[in-house]
Amino acid sequence: MAMAQPFLHDSEVVLRAPAQLWARPDGAIVDGVDGLYVSDVRVLSHLELAVAGTPVEHIRADRARADRIRLTGLLRGLDDDGADPRVRLDRDRRVTADGMTETLRVVSGRDVPVEIDLTLTLGADLATMPAVKSGRSGEPQAVALHDGAASWSGAGVRAALTPHGLDAAADGAVLRLRWRTTVPPRGVATASWTLRAQDDAAVVRAPEDRVLLPLPPSGLPDLDRWLETASADLESLQLALPDAPDAVFLAAGAPWFFTLFGRDSLWAARMLLPTGLDIAAGTLTVLARLQGETTDPETGERPGGILHELRRDVNPLHHGMVLPPRYYGTIDATPLWILLLHDAWRAGLDDRTVRALLPNLRRALGWLDQAVPADGFLAYQDESGHGLVNQGWKDSGDSIRWSDGRLATGPIALCEVQAYAHEAALAAVVLLSAFGADDEAASWAAWAAALKARFRDAFWIDDPEGGHPAVALDAHGAAVDSLTSNIGHLLGSGLLDTADEARVAALLVEPRLDSGDGLRTLASDSGGYWPLSYHCGSVWAHDTAIAVHGLLRSGHAPEAAELARGLVRAAAAFGFRMPELYGGDPAASGAPVPYPAACRPQAWSAAAALVARSALAPDSFHPTAPVGTVPASTTDQ
Repeated sequence: MAMAQPFLHDSEVVLRAPAQLWARPDGAIVDGVDGLYVSDVRVLSHLELAVAGTPVEHIRADRARADRIRLTGLLRGLDDDGADPRVRLDRDRRVTADGMTETLRVVSGRDVPVEIDLTLTLGADLATMPAVKSGRSGEPQAVALHDGAASWSGAGVRAALTPHGLDAAADGAVLRLRWRTTVPPRGVATASWTLRAQDDAAVVRAPEDRVLLPLPPSGLPDLDRWLETASADLESLQLALPDAPDAVFLAAGAPWFFTLFGRDSLWAARMLLPTGLDIAAGTLTVLARLQGETTDPETGERPGGILHELRRDVNPLHHGMVLPPRYYGTIDATPLWILLLHDAWRAGLDDRTVRALLPNLRRALGWLDQAVPADGFLAYQDESGHGLVNQGWKDSGDSIRWSDGRLATGPIALCEVQAYAHEAALAAVVLLSAFGADDEAASWAAWAAALKARFRDAFWIDDPEGGHPAVALDAHGAAVDSLTSNIGHLLGSGLLDTADEARVAALLVEPRLDSGDGLRTLASDSGGYWPLSYHCGSVWAHDTAIAVHGLLRSGHAPEAAELARGLVRAAAAFGFRMPELYGGDPAASGAPVPYPAACRPQAWSAAAALVARSALAPDSFHPTAPVGTVPASTTDQ
């Protein structure tokens, strides 16, 4: 059997970026994704616990916070013969940005002393996250002991484990921590160990100060629990660059995308604007620092383009794809950067910060102008031969299909990308006018009008029911006719007229697209539909939230509320930590089926809670308004 991506659906995760800990529900680290990672390197790949004379019977895992979990087990082999369990083992794990601490606590309700002989067996393979994602492991690392502490290292990564109350012994790549103690009658005994790691090749770090994101309650119990969980997860997903610790952005998601992703980080920051400006400002600044300067087909870089993802090393994917550490193969991050700059300014980002980013805005607009032919559309095609075949948010190789299931051939021009480009041009008009560049603004107003004028003729699929926008144009300019969730991204962008927006709003709540737990990525009557397909039938919370956001901006509040209620139902089914995606089966069939390799938490899935709130409790919290309104003051602050 070929190596396969590990499943995650039955794993427990706690995190404090750039560290994350994945384990079995009972706390063991044995295979698959299991392990403690720091900066995308697995610094602990094996951890098992045994107590002499008794099995450890796991009964509870309690995630107290995003970065902390408590595990409870019973030691009935050390108990008396009564019906009530009286000897228990509690394990309190806390993840820090550079490692973790575990505290072991044996509690006895017996009237006699209880002898404990506990052994932890540990190991490390220093596998990189891309290797783990492809089903591979690293080589076992030799453990050294010095003054009772253990250490291992390799490839610029150093790890040190310090026990407190446990005795350490090493045998090659195997480390054993042994705890022998006596628990007094009705007493407690504790021991602990701490692991810290450093990666000299890290491209991300913990921010100097994390941004607090208290998401205001809605008064709706399930939505409020989702908001509370999302707030904690979003705080733990925060990262910075090593040389810019004050510019905070959000990692895309754990475990696979625990780094800067242009599209993901921008969308999450945009959704979170009602809570404050720090995440938006950090995201804009960091991506501006990494903005493209040259033309390089190997990396997808073009002058003015915004980064897709940042890694510590090359990122080998399936089917021969290998992405470089700094990869620009995205068609939508650049217009989304422009949109976040505009929306953040309208939300109150100070003029001094915006003025400093105006050169980056002009370079991003230059990228946009170069990428869109005078009579065409914003399209993509990988030129390297080993990059992403699809470069919109649905970036799997089979995501763009005709209604009969055939794959579309590139270059591909996605419908939602034209909406981003159109709205970005309108945003440029507002920003350039506000900062004294009226001539430039006028040219972008004409650019947007021309794009809108040719969009409907090229993209609209007519049918007796009223038609719908095609998901894309293919290599021959033919409209790829499948009905997809992508159309929700058009709403509020100004690209559609009022009647077409109303038609799209109606389609979004049809059972073909609306599963009852969120929008399916592909309509259920399409060829190629499968409810557990990554991009051809599954539900993505952020995708539904973008549609909700657009519905609100285009004046379709009832449809927005209907989709938002589906998201809340799904969040409750997943314990209020919304995953990256899940199955698109009808809600009437039961709780949504997990997509077993889905990230959780995921930044834009967590941020979707705030968009749902704007639809379901609208009196006090509003989404970003459509482009066009200039703030009352544009003076320096």
